[in-house]
Amino acid sequence: MKKNIGSVLALYPTPLVVVGTMVDGKPNWTLVGHLGIIGHDRVMVSMAAPHYSNKGIRENKALSINIVDEAMLKKADHVGCVSGNKEDKSQVFDYSIGEGGAPIIDEAPVAMACTVDDTYETPGFESFICKIAATYADESVLTEDGKINYHVLKPVLFEMPTYEYLKTGEVLGKCMSFGKDKQG
Repeated sequence: MKKNIGSVLALYPTPLVVVGTMVDGKPNWTLVGHLGIIGHDRVMVSMAAPHYSNKGIRENKALSINIVDEAMLKKADHVGCVSGNKEDKSQVFDYSIGEGGAPIIDEAPVAMACTVDDTYETPGFESFICKIAATYADESVLTEDGKINYHVLKPVLFEMPTYEYLKTGEVLGKCMSFGKDKQG
């Protein structure tokens, strides 16, 4: 029998990302674990309203979503521990400017440059509805036909209830293959 545990968000783990934006002419980075896919070319990034980065996102209508792998986890965790209001985080990562004007982390294996279409506000949060302007990927994480190879990329996952970072695991099978067997 299932037990009602209340109105608990139970969609973890999620990919861990560093969001980049320009604030007062300098890049600022913040760690984000709340994001979602809302179409083939749109994503949603949800951040606590008081975040320093939100100011830059609202003003510039641009942000980057930089996928965190294990190699960049220490720096990524650092930008989640300190506020841009108290520390200049512009030098934590080397960066380039992507489509739409957002800073892209050079060492991120995959990054998306996004423009903000809309903002959805809930108590204490701003959720930025973004169009993907360009996706940048290191050649080392691409297949021969130019698609992202997640067996190589291995993004870090974030699990909220325990505040733990997880590694991606083994392959269970191909999508749309289990349901073909009606016995299953």
